Amino acid sequence: MVLPIALFLLLLSLGFQIEAQLQVGFYNDKCAGVETIVRQEVHKAFVQDYGIAPGLIRMHFHDCVVRGCDFSIGIDSTPNNLAEKDGPPNGISLRGFEVIDNAKAMIESKCERVVSCADILAFAARDSAFFTGGMFWDVPAGRRDGRVSLAAETIDIPAPFNNLDELTRAFNKKGLTQREMVALSGAHTIGISHCTSFSNRLYNFSSTNSQDPTLDADYAAQLKQKCPRGPGGSIDPNLVVPMNKSPALLEPSYFGDVLTHRGLFTSDQALTTSTQTTEQARSYASNVLAWQADFALAMIKMSQIEVLTGAAGEIRSNCRRINP
Repeated sequence: MVLPIALFLLLLSLGFQIEAQLQVGFYNDKCAGVETIVRQEVHKAFVQDYGIAPGLIRMHFHDCVVRGCDFSIGIDSTPNNLAEKDGPPNGISLRGFEVIDNAKAMIESKCERVVSCADILAFAARDSAFFTGGMFWDVPAGRRDGRVSLAAETIDIPAPFNNLDELTRAFNKKGLTQREMVALSGAHTIGISHCTSFSNRLYNFSSTNSQDPTLDADYAAQLKQKCPRGPGGSIDPNLVVPMNKSPALLEPSYFGDVLTHRGLFTSDQALTTSTQTTEQARSYASNVLAWQADFALAMIKMSQIEVLTGAAGEIRSNCRRINP
């Protein structure tokens, strides 16, 4: 659903300022058609595998909360450095790098060393939201690519076992409010999760409860069927489940799930542990436009975390490695 431009501008004016050196239409006079190329590559991948969309949105978030939105997450590890993409939790779950590679190759053939990988990812995340039923928004561009990528720094990525206070602090650290955190959490309505990301809630939650008492019993039983324990109580790391009942559609049923104790992660269910966040979840559950508008605004703000602009960083010719 496209957000009417007048409403979008009003929300934008009320919400936040665009980073001074970023601008909508940044490449119009530098490399025309960039966003179309990215959108075509995302769509091509999406029609083959809808899981690419949540993968790209997640990649964008994981990139931005570590060293800012500089596509440091795209740099490959070397014998001398373990990069972000191979650090926890990225190593087993990130996907969509080939979409960025393909878009970058197309763009480089047209405009060499003009368009950053960081901007390509920001465009791709927006397009992923749109192709799954979300609103379309303008992406301020002009980011440059980082030259440092360290797996040890992925500790800044919020974890599925975080409580509300931990989540709020993690998002505040990156300049995002608790309200924006709740809006962004709605991205968990699409995609899949590895069973190992929440199996503690099913089998070894605490010293007094093997199963998380806040988890709906029927839902827990369904999850146990899909995520059975193997020999020694281990969980197959390759087992996955859908995040909710509509894993290909960006709509607010996620919030209905958490309100009925069917949030998949501890961090999802944590949204019901305060009156303020519970009321926000209830509002989103009943008003798709309100959530999608807040989600779009939060994504735009998130995409500007600690960006490199001007002469900082570089424009990589290959998104997987820094320039020589």
